[in-house]
Amino acid sequence: MIDHIGIKVSDLERSIAFYEKALGVIGYRRIKGRNAFTLGKPEDVNGCGSVWLSQRSENKKLTQNIHIAFKVKDIEVVKKFYDVAIAAGGRDNGEPGLCPEYDENYYGGFVFDPDGNNIEAMTILKI
Repeated sequence: MIDHIGIKVSDLERSIAFYEKALGVIGYRRIKGRNAFTLGKPEDVNGCGSVWLSQRSENKKLTQNIHIAFKVKDIEVVKKFYDVAIAAGGRDNGEPGLCPEYDENYYGGFVFDPDGNNIEAMTILKI
């Protein structure tokens, strides 16, 4: 099980605005960390969140070319995530729809975050 992911960003305030809106749709909320801006779900037991954003610097290089997929409850949440993420400054990387290349019941929506990382909301359709 993954506890958290750390993402070094080029513009912390811009990324906070993007992730707070995009992940807010799927139940994440703002949690202040000591060395990073963090987001997590209310049920996070450690209270530290699972998505950590920090400003890149000379000794903290920009995170690039990652793909993070968040599993959500249904296709309506995938669609809402996509719409909100685009409105928050994300760029299209695949409109919500079936992804038979992964599984015949896989439904996902893909956006690039402000630094070009591939962020996805997905669900498996009930058969």
